[in-house]
Amino acid sequence: MKRNLEIQVPGGERKVLLHTCCAPCSSAIIECLMNNGIEPVIFYCNPNIWPQEEYLIRKNECSRYASALGLETVDADYDHDTWLSAVKGLENEPERGGRCLKCFRMRLERTAAYAHEHGFKVITTTLASSRWKSLDQINEAGRYAAGLYPDVTWWDHNWRKGGLQERRLEIIRDYGFYNQQYCGCEYSFRGTQPEK
Repeated sequence: MKRNLEIQVPGGERKVLLHTCCAPCSSAIIECLMNNGIEPVIFYCNPNIWPQEEYLIRKNECSRYASALGLETVDADYDHDTWLSAVKGLENEPERGGRCLKCFRMRLERTAAYAHEHGFKVITTTLASSRWKSLDQINEAGRYAAGLYPDVTWWDHNWRKGGLQERRLEIIRDYGFYNQQYCGCEYSFRGTQPEK
């Protein structure tokens, strides 16, 4: 059942660059944006995802959903080695620790740069829908990234509210999405495995 959550984009923009981590997290957000007359352009930038096969599965699911809705997807390409260099020394940080903040900043900096280069005024991320992530860290990273460009605004909407979590589960079921069991990087995967 679709929810009719009313949302307002900063500056009244009708087009948003939406950093997207995966189809399950993005599904209800995309639907909500479209129901409010807002056109999201999907920016798939996830160099953290490991292994590459997992990255491709998630990317293809995002593309499948975007295509079904007639939306544009931008593939930022896979560059896991650069991501590994960026988080070097933070490998043993817990989830919601310093590694996650560094990861968010890297991905949202690339989102903000693309927005600046292609005329998008507002960016936001589907990362903010995950209960496993810190909203404070996501918003800190988003504000920092948008702050690098005077023409880009960070939209810090809380995508966990307004029935979107429930709608997300319905869409996952309706589309038969692959629904991963870990954040994406090898360190978060390690954290989901039982102790030996």
